[in-house]
Amino acid sequence: MISNYRFLGRTGIQVSPLALGTMNFGSYGRVSSADGAEIINRALESGINAIDTADVYSYTEAETIVGDALASRKDRADIVLATKFSRPLDEDPNHRGSSRRWIKRAVESSLRRLKTDYIDIYYAHRPDEDADLEETVDALANLVHEGKILYYGTSTFPSSQVVEAQWLGRSRGVRPSVEQPPYSILVRHGEREMLPTAIQYRLGTMVWSPLAGGWLSGHYRQADKDPEWQRWKNPLRHDPELQANRVKADAVRQLQTVADEAGLTLLQLAIGFVLEHPAVTSAIVGPRTMEQLSSYLDACDVHLGDDILDAIDEIVPPGTTLSQGDLGDTPPAIAKPELRRRHYRKV
Repeated sequence: MISNYRFLGRTGIQVSPLALGTMNFGSYGRVSSADGAEIINRALESGINAIDTADVYSYTEAETIVGDALASRKDRADIVLATKFSRPLDEDPNHRGSSRRWIKRAVESSLRRLKTDYIDIYYAHRPDEDADLEETVDALANLVHEGKILYYGTSTFPSSQVVEAQWLGRSRGVRPSVEQPPYSILVRHGEREMLPTAIQYRLGTMVWSPLAGGWLSGHYRQADKDPEWQRWKNPLRHDPELQANRVKADAVRQLQTVADEAGLTLLQLAIGFVLEHPAVTSAIVGPRTMEQLSSYLDACDVHLGDDILDAIDEIVPPGTTLSQGDLGDTPPAIAKPELRRRHYRKV
């Protein structure tokens, strides 16, 4: 039973060190409405009080599953419910992004699917290069003033935009309260700027993919024989022929040895590592089964000593990310030649 809660930045509210992620709910992760409700109820009964979803998860199915599950509960006011907007929901070019127009439509749709009259945390899912950040912050601040959301935040934003959003929000009386960055033993680039920025601005952080896309689940040894792994794997993150992933596989083997010597599972080592960072509020975990949820709960109270953390640092040095495929979306300034070549011409 979880009993050690953490303050979410400067908000004054406390959340569990594990947040229930629902990306696997619906057709994408093959978690049915009934199974999703069972996982939600077990998580809440175990002390998890934060649920994370998004409109794009299974293209709105996950929000509907969460809404249906919470509608029958009397403790909605005790649950920190978060969702996100901005990712494309269909082929319509205006059903996405961070414009004031879409945010207004997206929040109303999410409120309806979630069967609630307010959202605790509303995230911009990814940066939107085509929308003025000032307009986005202004629209979100207005939603706070209207009472439709209580707090707003960003997900996988560069630290420069996180800081910019802080100053834009300050002038509107409502600053962003949370950032949701990727963070794990294999994905440590956030230690360079993002996590120190969170400490500086007293931001809560709900980190995603603490198991690095399954690499730290403890099942990597049977990955090539596991049809579920084959179905889920992203080539950039999992293709064994890529040199970066060969390096990851070697690091995971070494980390397994560290875990074995400490009397821990690799999953416990991974979750314990993430929760040791002073900037981290919660780790978002996304179980597809009750068994997986139990394994996460078993890792919640693990505390790693300096000797174990030093051993991890020897394998994956602080601030290091072993594969670019684990960074989330590639920033436009890197992905688009026209943003880094003065005389670029598209052929």
